[in-house]
Amino acid sequence: MKRIVIFASGSGTNAENLIQFFNQKKEVSVVQVLTNNPHAKVIDKCNRLKISCLSFNRTAFYVENHVLDILKTIKPDVIVLAGFLWKFPESILKEFQNKVINVHPALLPKYGGKGMYGMHVHEAVVANEEKETGITIHYVNEHYDEGAIIFQASCAVGNNDTATSVAEKIHKLEMEHFPRVVNSFLFPNE
Repeated sequence: MKRIVIFASGSGTNAENLIQFFNQKKEVSVVQVLTNNPHAKVIDKCNRLKISCLSFNRTAFYVENHVLDILKTIKPDVIVLAGFLWKFPESILKEFQNKVINVHPALLPKYGGKGMYGMHVHEAVVANEEKETGITIHYVNEHYDEGAIIFQASCAVGNNDTATSVAEKIHKLEMEHFPRVVNSFLFPNE
């Protein structure tokens, strides 16, 4: 049985999509969702989907290694960041080398780095009159959005697009591709 742990900070739409996708597979289980936001909507989604969701603070994540200890106990095959906004500690990255992946709402290396998330990315794409944008699924390393790229998918940005309409296009790409890419990560020979 392959084990997935998801980290999320907000609404949890990507987490929910991953959980529902893998609920249909006998050989994979989302065993834990972790959030750094005690008010995140992902908690409600996990409760509804009957998936354990734990909230943690900066001390548990960066100082006292409580989150690392939880992960060591679970022994996930992959750790998936789905809208998780904190930089990942080196202690976790070292323990789970090449097992932490993230989805970013732009075609990296463009529009990556600290502060480039969510609507900030889409507003920058529109302000710079980009003709395309997309998603990047990549390994997580010690720098924001600089890990090796696993997969990218793109979409056109039209002259009449707004940050909101771009966000909708990106959301569709995430819903379509993210579960499939995680599945390919777990089962590379399928």
